[in-house]
Amino acid sequence: MPEMWAHRADLAESAIQERHAHTLWARPKTNLAVVTWPAGLKDKLFWHWHFWWQAQYLDCLVDAASRGANKSRRRRIVETMRGIQQRNRGRLTNNQHYDDKAWLALAWNRAVDAGVVKRSRALGALEFDLLAGIDPVTGVLPWRRGETYYNVPSNATSAILFARTGRLDKAREITDWVFDNLLNENGLLQDGIRMRMHGPEVNDKIYTYNQGTALGASLEIALALRDDVGLSHDEPIDSFEFSERADASMFYITHIRSIIKGVALHLATPQGVIVSPEHESGEGDGGLFKGILARYLADVAVRLPEDSNENIATKKIAARLVLQSAESLWSHRLEVDGLPIFAAEWTDDARLPHNYGIGPSSISEAVGLVRIDERDLSVQLSGWMLLEAAARVEAALK
Repeated sequence: MPEMWAHRADLAESAIQERHAHTLWARPKTNLAVVTWPAGLKDKLFWHWHFWWQAQYLDCLVDAASRGANKSRRRRIVETMRGIQQRNRGRLTNNQHYDDKAWLALAWNRAVDAGVVKRSRALGALEFDLLAGIDPVTGVLPWRRGETYYNVPSNATSAILFARTGRLDKAREITDWVFDNLLNENGLLQDGIRMRMHGPEVNDKIYTYNQGTALGASLEIALALRDDVGLSHDEPIDSFEFSERADASMFYITHIRSIIKGVALHLATPQGVIVSPEHESGEGDGGLFKGILARYLADVAVRLPEDSNENIATKKIAARLVLQSAESLWSHRLEVDGLPIFAAEWTDDARLPHNYGIGPSSISEAVGLVRIDERDLSVQLSGWMLLEAAARVEAALK
């Protein structure tokens, strides 16, 4: 079937729009994604709304518009941005979490680059807030205001943003700190460091999305450095002069290779399907983690320069991880009214959210002791994100 993954991404998009997309408090020309399906009253009223989930939703909307822009997709992006700002009830910079703000700024910039919206003061304020939040002692961002926990989610995500918006030196400083302090023996990034009175304390947990954002930051920096010295993305390094010019970018490309090798060996099945590490939850925030990794694996598969055998091999591994994961996700889906429901774990069969029409299947479910992860927007967005990544890889392989 031609453009198979693009068609499946369309179905995932339709599932989210059908089950989750809703106006904010009946206000015209607004849109947000309800965080559960079927939704309880508080969720329908956006009492719970999850700022950074909405940023990921916006990113997926931009993915779909990038594949095939139309009036409906463009309108939904504009209405979602309006919904986020109105639900936040004030300036977006009032959010205490720097990773949340970085995710929104990334998605917003992509919407600007896609020509859907114009750059605004609110976006500039969001970017400035991230720059102003950098700790003068450590040189990096804390997880949130007033914290002494410095982690990958806040810093690698912000580094992607800074590299894309012309703040390359700052992106390099932050990314270098991440690799200097949080890289483990398997080539993977640990979550963060908490500064204690007795000294720094490393949180050594490995999360899939941290590998994704580190890949994204490294790729953006490497490509920007090549641009700075006049090397095109596909120009081979076949002379000493080019080797010298590309030397700075090689530091980040080497890390890309190492992370992808680590993901393939430690965060995927032998068949190449991405799996959650033992301590990574499949629901709530954790439902988004594997999809974010897939997004940046696709970025590497499509954009990493093909100037060496090592890079070509790395691109192939990244593409295989995306496509094998997408195949497993799709084969384990459920369908309701012709639209997919995705499993939290991409190697497991999807389960029907327990209060969908037929009611709970056991007493424990009836009293809320059993939670069906598939009910969460995060889980379904992650599936959509993976299929968009697969569609992008598929298009590049033509």
